[in-house]
Amino acid sequence: MSAALEQPGVRLAAGDLIALRAHALTGPGGAEQCATLPGGHATRVKGQGIEVADIRDYLPGDDIRHLDRASTARTGKLHVRQFQAERDRVRYLVADMRSEMLWGLRRALLSVAAAEALVLDAWPLIEQGGRVGLLAVTDRDVTVVPPRGRIRGMLDVIGGLVEAHARALEDAARDKGASGGALSLDRALHRLERLAPSGSEIVIASGFDAPGEELVKVLDGLGQRRAIRLLLVSNTEALPAGRYPVRLADGRRTNLRIGANDAVPTAVRIAGREALVVDAGADPREIARVLIRYHDEHAA
Repeated sequence: MSAALEQPGVRLAAGDLIALRAHALTGPGGAEQCATLPGGHATRVKGQGIEVADIRDYLPGDDIRHLDRASTARTGKLHVRQFQAERDRVRYLVADMRSEMLWGLRRALLSVAAAEALVLDAWPLIEQGGRVGLLAVTDRDVTVVPPRGRIRGMLDVIGGLVEAHARALEDAARDKGASGGALSLDRALHRLERLAPSGSEIVIASGFDAPGEELVKVLDGLGQRRAIRLLLVSNTEALPAGRYPVRLADGRRTNLRIGANDAVPTAVRIAGREALVVDAGADPREIARVLIRYHDEHAA
């Protein structure tokens, strides 16, 4: 990899993502975040239980003891059973690392900020006993890490993010992106119909460029049995006052005026859903504070 691709804010480093744990678990006032699971007393997270919650395709790393014989025999492909764990929460992180995200104006590329925001969002869930999985999207393919708990599971997700991002940068540097046939966001999200179990959460960090014609339909379908959250990763605050040519999601072009004192909204509407705005130029500590405030405001 060239020296330019190794610069801070361009390269995604596992050590940096691991270090975000401290920021993710610290509240705005410096106090350690408490678990948000129901109940007034600390309780131990129990085991998997015996109720089968879902059956999905086998992924490398899955426990072979959970293979479902009937589905495997019927389809000719390996399938595994997912159990309904008591007090268990599953969250799939979707990291957009397509070419539209491989740029930035200040501290970091949009793709790097997206990965940071997702990791900051996931660390508290791991501490609460939940499980985290990954769907990292590049121009050519997707990287999938099945949901796992504990620190080991989070390290697997971080490893998947780092590997997918390095591959995306190398493809862009060698001009090997899937020009003209790049993977759209809606096509990539179709994978989650099979991967994300009922009752799970899906958090998507993207600039939502080239979303595909069926993004609304795909999100609505996923949202019938899962909770969807959107993080819009943007560099808007870094732009000086002026008029800028922009291309809209439907392909039309227009000019957007940005004033020096224009307030950047904390949330916008994308595909009919609220999306929290994440400033890619902000320090990760500030991104953590934004996420914590958002969670506090939307807590049941």
